[in-house]
Amino acid sequence: MSPTRRTFLLAGAAATLWPALPAAKAAAAAAPGADAALQPYASYWFPDSLPPGTPGEGITWRSLRAWRAADDPDLAFNAASVPLADRFVPTPANTTARAGQARIQSLVSFGPTAGNPSQGSATADYYALTHWAYVDELVFWGGSSGEGLILAPNAPIVDAAHRHGVPVLGNVFLPPAAYGGQLRWTRDLVRRDAAGRFPLAARLVEVADAYGFDGWFLNAETGGGDAALGADMLGFVRELKSLAGARGQRVTWYDSMTVDGSVNWQGALNDRNQALFEAADDMFVDFRWTAGRLAASGQRAEALGRDRYELWAGVDVESGGWNTSGNWDAVVPRDRAHVTSVGLYRPEWTRNHLPANRRAPGDFHAADDRFWTGVSLDPARPDGTDPWRAPAVSVADRSTVTSVPFGTTFNTGHGLRWYEEGAVTSDTPWNHLGLQDRLPSRRWVVRTEGARPAVTFDFADAWRGGSSVLVEGELDRPAVLDLYATRLPLGVDTVVELTHRADAGAVGIELAVATAEAGEPGAAPPYRLFPVPAARAVKPVNGWQTVTVPLTGLSGTLYAIGVRLTASDGPVRWRVGGLAVRAGAATPPAAPRAARVTAANDGDLRLAWNHARPHSHLRPHPHPHGDDVRQYVLHRVLPDGTRRFLGGTCQRAWFAAGLRPEQNESAARFEVRAVGELYLTSAPATVTHPW
Repeated sequence: MSPTRRTFLLAGAAATLWPALPAAKAAAAAAPGADAALQPYASYWFPDSLPPGTPGEGITWRSLRAWRAADDPDLAFNAASVPLADRFVPTPANTTARAGQARIQSLVSFGPTAGNPSQGSATADYYALTHWAYVDELVFWGGSSGEGLILAPNAPIVDAAHRHGVPVLGNVFLPPAAYGGQLRWTRDLVRRDAAGRFPLAARLVEVADAYGFDGWFLNAETGGGDAALGADMLGFVRELKSLAGARGQRVTWYDSMTVDGSVNWQGALNDRNQALFEAADDMFVDFRWTAGRLAASGQRAEALGRDRYELWAGVDVESGGWNTSGNWDAVVPRDRAHVTSVGLYRPEWTRNHLPANRRAPGDFHAADDRFWTGVSLDPARPDGTDPWRAPAVSVADRSTVTSVPFGTTFNTGHGLRWYEEGAVTSDTPWNHLGLQDRLPSRRWVVRTEGARPAVTFDFADAWRGGSSVLVEGELDRPAVLDLYATRLPLGVDTVVELTHRADAGAVGIELAVATAEAGEPGAAPPYRLFPVPAARAVKPVNGWQTVTVPLTGLSGTLYAIGVRLTASDGPVRWRVGGLAVRAGAATPPAAPRAARVTAANDGDLRLAWNHARPHSHLRPHPHPHGDDVRQYVLHRVLPDGTRRFLGGTCQRAWFAAGLRPEQNESAARFEVRAVGELYLTSAPATVTHPW
């Protein structure tokens, strides 16, 4: 990647991606061991030696060589907890999307290198990626010579990605000299020990294992190397891949340094980088590729016995988003097999290009849907005149909805408020991707012979979390909204629960379920319709109705779930806030144990608790935290007995900032509850903190 594409790496520029820390907090964070520095942040390191001088405000310089999991004070906040889910490929939503060919890699900077909170923050202005169905590998992009070069992704991003079956890679960035890169950092990384091994290769694997992510993206762009350094780098990549593979991790090489140790972007797989590609699991091909180079690269990969789709052809969308021009037919042609996979560089453009006064969650998702789905906003109806080749046009979507119980409240991982059973329990904007649900992959497929209604994530109201799905329009003919492609086992007691609300108009609702796959790409699933009880049959809660629909007479496998809406009075504003599939009665999880305050400074607290059943291993548990826990929620109990929502997390630790005593309150009281897959909550674990 040429230095002209590196403007984001300047520490000052990176800071614009996140609200600035208050000066006092930044100073505390920059002083390791300071009592006030309780806010945990995503971790970053230099390989070994640190820059000369002192770090800037809010920056902590750390050596990866010196890191040990047992000594990491923030590990409980930064370790992901959701295992990588298995995915399946349903019949494509259109006739142009392919399965088993091009894949999508996404290189995303979610925040600055330094000062990136471990567990979300109090703003809804965030790149809340939801189109995981088209992503095969996420790279946690970033790093700078003034902060750190090796980045571990923070837990919320990994948890959200894993829930949708997407592996996440940390980033190793050795910058060009023009951006402060020093060749000694490359030499630090690939230095051998007395036995000829590469200690930092082992350390990278240890970090990924402890933090619960899936491997590393290697980007060596510091020039000035020689053949000896090239040989050391090749040996390092080989050892890293060997060690990583043994722990289920991956290694992606970026087309920058060549085998002779020089930095010379090739824009192709050729004899100057082939050995490094062979040493890694796959390779990001620099943006300077051409149609001829990509075709030759794919052929070379196959001649090596490798899959051509292990090559990611870089597409730089940082500055242009869907206006980016490029030769799409050189990568994902419509009329023949795809040539390579696609590497999308900085698709968070969908957030960053919006003006500051138009970055509400709804604005962001409208832009993000346009980017991933195309101008039609319906993957079943791609617009062939759209010059932007949206991922949904070329790549088949994937799903992880394969086991019962399954539940969703359509929570995107950020919001303007927090809702519980339709009531606002916090009016503070927030983001925390770890709380994101498994979301519909095909947004939004609407099947109707009439006017197509608008379908969006909406943040003005929700059943739980921060968002619901809003359907709005005339509905002059019945319309079926596809929600989930599934592979759920059906039994005699399988039921679907639907939580919904009509804000305007009158609409009849039928549950649409399919027990067979769609017959061909672009075809509708063979839905069978089940009436949903009318409003008068169900007592609403805060305007929302939860109805239970038994799937009587069905057996085998449930392949798709949707809803059919028929308006009797329009226009219609109808929203769905929750969906669940279960067999038998639902039960809440057991309560957490041993809730406690682990550190305090003024009104900043660190809290921790144990899972209801003890575990012997330090690593995150299979199925977040055990058999039945999706996440944890924390509330503060006020002196009058009311509860105020503080936050939620998939981890067993939480940081609360800026708390103050209420009137006549001698001690603050907190409750931690476990939340199950169907959003039933446990009894609370209680902890108090004296003022």
